Amino acid sequence: MTISQQTRAGSPTWRHRLVPVLVLVALMWVLELTDLLLPLNLDQFGIRPRDTGHLAGIVLSPFLHLGFGHLIANTTSLLVLGGLLALATRHLWAVTGLVVLIGGLGVWLFGGSGSVHIGASGVVYGYAAFLAVYGFVARAFGPALVGLLVVVAYGSLLWGVLPLREGVSWQAHLFGAVAGVLVAVWLGRQDREARPARRR
Repeated sequence: MTISQQTRAGSPTWRHRLVPVLVLVALMWVLELTDLLLPLNLDQFGIRPRDTGHLAGIVLSPFLHLGFGHLIANTTSLLVLGGLLALATRHLWAVTGLVVLIGGLGVWLFGGSGSVHIGASGVVYGYAAFLAVYGFVARAFGPALVGLLVVVAYGSLLWGVLPLREGVSWQAHLFGAVAGVLVAVWLGRQDREARPARRR
């Protein structure tokens, strides 16, 4: 068996690593197209803070968007940050699931009364925060370098966690970022402790 064959057999190639990111984004586009073509009003299934009858919105809200402009803006960041996450770590699904649940729960608990929160921007902030922190906690050079690049390229996202713009879910940004940091610390410590100690 050659080295290239061994790599293919033992771990996914970079193309395979990117497939889940593409699937997540494709699902968002399918739902937005469906909402356009059929009178379903899917946006009603977003997060409704402290409404126990709409808890499903915590999971559904990242896949719903307020039109194609909103979706396109999130798509670009999801592809870039999700791609970096998939390539730099093996935690894409864990990070995505935990950011959606923890961030969504934060919005549900502390969002404005009577509001409905939709969109994947909370996931975008979660990805960015995770990437910025994970490599340093895990003490892994590659992911840490990716984290520095994310901080430089996406540092302006920090303003999005403040209530500066009307109609923008700053709560989703804030709690998505908080979730990303928490998950980065947890998984980073696990990976650091699981790494074999260097011999001196």
